[in-house]
Amino acid sequence: MKSTINKQAEISDYTPSQLMVTAAAREIANKEIVFVGMRLPLLGFLLAKSTHAPDAIGVYELGIVRDTPAPESILTMGDLPNLFCAQWLADTADLMGLLQQGRVDIAFLGGAQVDRFGNLNTSYVGGTKKIKTRLPGSGGACDLASLAKRHIIIMTHEKRRFVQRVDYITSPGYGDGRGWRERVGLPRG
Repeated sequence: MKSTINKQAEISDYTPSQLMVTAAAREIANKEIVFVGMRLPLLGFLLAKSTHAPDAIGVYELGIVRDTPAPESILTMGDLPNLFCAQWLADTADLMGLLQQGRVDIAFLGGAQVDRFGNLNTSYVGGTKKIKTRLPGSGGACDLASLAKRHIIIMTHEKRRFVQRVDYITSPGYGDGRGWRERVGLPRG
């Protein structure tokens, strides 16, 4: 009985962030093109490559495309080790072209709020009329949510972040429900 208790303790000895990284990694199939992002998405991508998706290709917003991990740890996408031996050093416009061509399989996204339809808010808490907090905005996230074949949301799990309807749709999920993406011309996602 004692050994069973110890095994259960070992199995459940992980943080919520580690669980999100593992779940994200499992979403990546071999040979998929992944718009990676930083922090937890980067860890998820690297875990997938080291376990079950060795031929997945990472795309980084600054114009970097890699099929192998950077030779040293990186803190930001533009760190020199991420540039070294990259397959392609392009610019953001070229990478957005990959999205427009439908070649990006997965895009990792985060946000301040997410609703039950997967819409993300990274612009305004309180909406545009009663702004409580102004946030950084989309960056390229709207393009990623609109044009990648699938997107995976990784964000801190706090009750206030999971809302019935986001205060502002910065990056679309499924709008107001089934069929919305098709109605507005966003077949992927």
